Formats: sequence, C-alpha cells, structure tokens
Amino acid sequence: MHNSRWSEFAVESLIRVLGFSTVGLVALIFVFLLREGLPVLSEVALPNFLGRAWYPTFGSFGILPLVLGSVLVTVTAIAIALPLGLATAVFVREVAPGWAREILKPMIEVLAGIPSVVLGFFGMTMVAPWVRQTLGTATGLTAITGSLILTYMALPTLISVAEDALDAVPKSYRDAGLAMGATQWQTIWRVIVPAARSGIVTAAMLAMGRAIGETMAVMMVTGNAARMPTEWDALLRPVRTMTATVAAEMGEVAKGSTHYHALFAIGIVLFVITFAINMTAARAIFAKRRRGGLR
Repeated sequence: MHNSRWSEFAVESLIRVLGFSTVGLVALIFVFLLREGLPVLSEVALPNFLGRAWYPTFGSFGILPLVLGSVLVTVTAIAIALPLGLATAVFVREVAPGWAREILKPMIEVLAGIPSVVLGFFGMTMVAPWVRQTLGTATGLTAITGSLILTYMALPTLISVAEDALDAVPKSYRDAGLAMGATQWQTIWRVIVPAARSGIVTAAMLAMGRAIGETMAVMMVTGNAARMPTEWDALLRPVRTMTATVAAEMGEVAKGSTHYHALFAIGIVLFVITFAINMTAARAIFAKRRRGGLR
C-alpha cells in the first residue's frame, strides 16, 4: 500500500512537471519572439511597419499585404471547408452504417498526416493548371489555389471535431424529434445540428488555426506576390502570406538587421492571431462543457 501511494505520487508529480514544462516552453518561445521582433519598432517607423508595401530591399516593411493575404486565403478555405466538413461529419455520425463509420473515421484522421510539401507539389502540378484553364487566370498560382489546398488540409480537423460534437448530443434528442413526426433529415438539421452548434463553431475555429499557420503548401501555390489583395478579383491573383514570407526570407537575411527583426515581428503577429483563435475555440469548448455539452 505504501509503495502504491509513492508510485501514485511520482506519476502525479511527473504529469504536473510535464504540464508546467509545456506551458513554460510556449512562454519561452513567445519571449524569444519578443526579444528578436520588438527592436524593429525602434528601427522602422510604425506607419512604415503597418504600411501597404513589403520591399525590404528598399526599406519598406509594411506587413498589411501579408496579413490580408493570410486572412483572404484562410477565410476562403474555411468558407469552403465548413459546409463540406459539416456534411461529412453528419454523414459519418448520423447516416453511415456502423461498418462504414469504422472505416471512414480512421481514413479521415489519416488524411491529416499527409506532409504539406506533398500537398504543395500536388497543388502546383494539378490544382494550379486546373485553376488557370478553368478560371482563365494569367497564372494558376493564386489565392484561390492556396485556399483549395488549405481546404483539404483543414477538413480532417473540422470533420473529427464536428463529428465528436454531434456524437455528444443525447440520444433522447433524436428520439424526441422522430417521435414528433419529423423525418430523419429534419431531425438532423433542425434538432441535432443546432444542439451541437457550439462544438461545430469550435471545429471551425480549430481548423482556421490549422490553416492560418500552414507554410510550405501555401508558399508553393499562392504565387508569393506581396501585394494588397483589395481588388474584386483578388482570389484570382497571387498573394503572399505571413508564414510564406518568414519561410522564404529568413534563410537569406542577415542576423540582427532590420529585415531580420521585421520577420520576427511578423512571427509575433502570427503567434498572437493563432493564440487568439485557439483561445476562442478553448473558451467555446469550456462554455459547452459548463452547459452540459449542448448548445
């Protein structure tokens, strides 16, 4: 009994240390970003840093086109992925027979393990030519191409979390809907899906956090043009995201230069945006649990 108590204490202590270590590691990463990125504010005027032009060679470090490019590609991807992911989650949880569900769920989760560079290569060789020929663009490396690739990358997360949210709806809700004379589809779309809406919103937020932080695939298929995506056909033109900028330029920049600090400042902005998205999703999960896992 004494040995069992000591073993339990050792395991609890180890778990506690690992938990605090994870939080501490994230904090140290953020401190490192601040140390390397904040000096840019003393080297570049704030209007320049928040400007509309990113030309480091000529002293222009405006991050606005990079932020808007990331937002455009990510929001478009989630707008496409949400109806597809929700429909797939409904099919897997509510419609598919048991044997099909046992096959589909592992297959969907395996899709998340495909390397992003492979998806980027697929986008360059297959999706980009299709976009150019179908939409008549000058080049296939456009914002919509990046959005389509990010849609594929966001779907596994969105489907898995949304399916868990649908699964959390009590069986009594389904029985009550059917008992009142509703069809299966009426019960799904008017009872089950509304009851799981907070979990579905959480799935969309987590998928958005996954998409906005993607680097390699986006860098390969969006054209990497640091321009303001404000035209009506911005989706059909090349853009550049924050992650692609850091990945493309960090290897060639001189350490300690203004350009170097500006890239770390972009990392700070990206860290804050991703953190805010994940915190919003976490709060939605916490609120759902407090309400009993519903609504």
